[in-house]
Parts: sequence; structure tokens; C-alpha cells
Amino acid sequence: MNPSLLSFQAATLTNIETLLLMMREFYQHEELAFDEAKARRALEGILSNDLYGRVFLILSEKTIAGYTVLTFGYSLEFHGRDAFVDELFLHEQFRGSGIGGLALEFLASVCRENRIVALHLEVERKNTAAQRAYQKFGFADHDRYLMTKWLEIE
Repeated sequence: MNPSLLSFQAATLTNIETLLLMMREFYQHEELAFDEAKARRALEGILSNDLYGRVFLILSEKTIAGYTVLTFGYSLEFHGRDAFVDELFLHEQFRGSGIGGLALEFLASVCRENRIVALHLEVERKNTAAQRAYQKFGFADHDRYLMTKWLEIE
């Protein structure tokens, strides 16, 4: 992959339909439940409020290769502002080309620009190939489980 042909474009509310199509494909690939109404609300939320994070379209030349989502938080353990690579999706024909690594480098630069000191991501335990790739980029396993409790809100 020629890095000069790759660019990252901040997504806007006008990109929601495109993002939803890619999210559906991503969730299907990862065997995650996809609820379009909930996904739409979540996208509208982050695209309307930069305090939550950023969404970027990944472009190879002028073709949309995928998208990535960076969400913002704050952690005492990690000494201040932190961020989470919430989603990183590439269409199948762009996988294995180095774009994922370039996307991680781009997200790290966004974090530095925003004075974010720690970048996290989640990877399936069975996906050892991805774990090795992420470790090459400096991500470390903390030998912990990410646990979630869904909260009902009105």
C-alpha cells in the first residue's frame, strides 16, 4: 500500500448511511449483533459532539476503504486523557495491505494532537494474528478481561 494514496476524512452526519452499511458488514464479520436504530443513534451522538470522539472515513485514493472510530475518556490509572479505538473496519479487498497499521498510526497522531496519553483497543482472544499485529504497534496485553454491564436508560 502506497501511504501517499491513503487519506483520512473526518466523517459528518451526511456520512451516516455509508457508515451504517460498513458497520453492518463489520458486525457481521465479527459476529456481533447489529441493531440499526441503536447504531444510528450512537453515530449521530458521536458525530454531533467532538467531546465523545472522532469518526474517520479511510480513503484509498478516492475509494472508501473503511472507517475507524476513536472515542475519548479519562483515566487515573493511565494518567489523564485516554482514547479507545472503538472500531476499525476495512472492506475485504483492503485487508492485509498495511492500511490497518497506517490507520493506527493516524489515530495515535490524533491522540497526540489532543494531548491523549494512552490509546486502548479491544481484540478477540481467539484472534491471535491481530494480537501479534497490535503488539508490533506497541499495544500491550494487561491480562485483564473487559467486562460490560448494559444499563437501561430512558
